[in-house]
Amino acid sequence: MGEVKFMPSGDRAMVVEFGNAIDTRINDQVHTLARRIEEEQIPGIVELVPTFRSLMVYYDPFLTSYAKLKAVLENSGEIGAGSAKEKKRILKIPCCYGARFGQDLADMEAYTGLDRDEIIAIHSSVDYKIYMMGFLPGFVYLGGLDKRIEIPRLKTPRVKIQPGAVGIGGNQTGVYPLASPGGWRLMGGTPVDFYDPDREEPILCKAGEFIRFIPITIDDYYDIRRMIVNGTYQVEVLEEDA
Repeated sequence: MGEVKFMPSGDRAMVVEFGNAIDTRINDQVHTLARRIEEEQIPGIVELVPTFRSLMVYYDPFLTSYAKLKAVLENSGEIGAGSAKEKKRILKIPCCYGARFGQDLADMEAYTGLDRDEIIAIHSSVDYKIYMMGFLPGFVYLGGLDKRIEIPRLKTPRVKIQPGAVGIGGNQTGVYPLASPGGWRLMGGTPVDFYDPDREEPILCKAGEFIRFIPITIDDYYDIRRMIVNGTYQVEVLEEDA
């Protein structure tokens, strides 16, 4: 099982830790274990919360215990071992780069030495894995950012960032689902709601899925936004071999 560690977290949760770094291989192990637990429908488990490098497993202490759960997971095969049948679920997210949404594109050009068209082409050429959700409801921490467009966070965070803002912070990219303070460099905006409390599934996506940004014009942005308000827009989803 390598470096896998089991740790209790209070009287109704367990942490299964796979490493101590933000790493694709480690995160793959986290999500593989989460899928295995869901498929096996292990009694007593209430919720699974994947992070960059660990899986929090919440359980009902009246139905199971830390010791029982640890034994079940240890005996269910190699922890985090993958499957050849796994599929990538990719959400195609329209993004209007620049315009009124990309306040920091000029700074990114100066920092990276690339022009905005190159930055946009690089950013929209990757299927970003959702390593984890956090910070705000529906906020995605995405892995896979090209090193050529990595840029430090703002020294002084903005007081308010609009919902749908697409930004880069260090070696990660993501989407702000709600208006909030934030220090990531803004390069665009999506009309898609990553969090909508009135929707049947309030949060658009989940950890382990992938995001592909699709460049659109400012006119496309407002057309899609109108369709979303009218309830006639659906995010396109692809399934590909992992």
